Amino acid sequence: MILTLDHIQLAMPAGGEAEARHFWGALVGVSEIPKPTALAARGGCWFQLARGQELHLGVEAAFQPAKKAHPGFVVDDIDALATRLGAGGAIINWDHDLSDRRRFFTTDPFGNRLEFMMYSCPQPA
Repeated sequence: MILTLDHIQLAMPAGGEAEARHFWGALVGVSEIPKPTALAARGGCWFQLARGQELHLGVEAAFQPAKKAHPGFVVDDIDALATRLGAGGAIINWDHDLSDRRRFFTTDPFGNRLEFMMYSCPQPA
């Protein structure tokens, strides 16, 4: 049985660390954490999510963005996030197909599809 999610990894092209740090750190608002020394030479960067979970961005030599597969992130203020991302140049595509949550899709600086959502009622911890 799976107990929890430890991390999500998204691919990025070589040399994209500054863009990743700006998008995930400045716009989304998550903190970067150091990569283990044994992995640091591979490039990429890691970020801390809630409840001990992490987001890893790893360099992929023949990078192709994920256009359909995507992580779904639950956030505490979806309007503020949409405003920050939009001001940062991201295209926000609101989706109204699910009645129990507000959500939008966007992409990271490398074209990977992302979903951000906020439930209409609190979710269990």
